[in-house]
Amino acid sequence: MTTSLWICESCGWIYDPAEGDPDGGIPAGTAFEEIPEDWFCPVCGARKQDFEPYEG
Repeated sequence: MTTSLWICESCGWIYDPAEGDPDGGIPAGTAFEEIPEDWFCPVCGARKQDFEPYEG
């Protein structure tokens, strides 16, 4: 299974599981599916459900 990137539909920020979101409490190596539901985009504050798989 490949770990996929996810893009914020609101601002275009891309969540990369290899990098995580350390400022948001998400350590590097965390799959998007494992992020808590109350997490939000570090750039624009969009909710997790506002992200979609990114086919780069």
